[in-house]
Amino acid sequence: MTAFDIHTAITILREEYRFWKTPAVTIVAHCEGSPFKVLVSCIISLRTRDEVTALASKRLFERADTPDAMQSVPVDTVAGLIYPAGFYRNKALQIVEISKRLMGEFGGMVPDEIDELLKLKGVGRKTANLVVTLGFGKPGICVDTHVHRICNRWGYVSTTSPDKTETALRKKLPAEYWIEINDLLVAFGQNHCHPLSPRCSVCRLAVMCAKVGVGASR
Repeated sequence: MTAFDIHTAITILREEYRFWKTPAVTIVAHCEGSPFKVLVSCIISLRTRDEVTALASKRLFERADTPDAMQSVPVDTVAGLIYPAGFYRNKALQIVEISKRLMGEFGGMVPDEIDELLKLKGVGRKTANLVVTLGFGKPGICVDTHVHRICNRWGYVSTTSPDKTETALRKKLPAEYWIEINDLLVAFGQNHCHPLSPRCSVCRLAVMCAKVGVGASR
């Protein structure tokens, strides 16, 4: 099989993207322009449906939208505002603790470096990369389950975890696509290239895709 043509794939995904629902965290980033809101929305979004993330983020930011304001909100109140996000009580505690650390150690500013963001409790590489790319517009590759699954399904990389996929993509993916790859593949994965029974029969990328790990498809 010939090498996967990432340039053609990105072109097609850009064309199709306008027909798909935009990921909730991306909407926050584009509408609010606040790295803090991107960070908090990312935390809320983990293991949570996009529609729940969007509404939970909106309710929370109406109450507090800066680290200074958020650090004073009782954890139980934050939990109530972001419910029914998955693990909402743990996330509420993380959000308040992160806000306090941002005020105490970072002058109320969200760090714009991945290594600094990873020092915040509850922030993993996916969240750190999203904050850097969507919050600050800096180069980074956010790899979540969609990006990991689809890049391996295509045969573009062959890895066993999201972290290893990020490492592989940093070596292989053209820098011009780093920031947008997550946005495109999250939307593609949510709306079309599902984990189970992907819609291969109507996919414009089907002729290019190695379909690694795909059993049944539609």
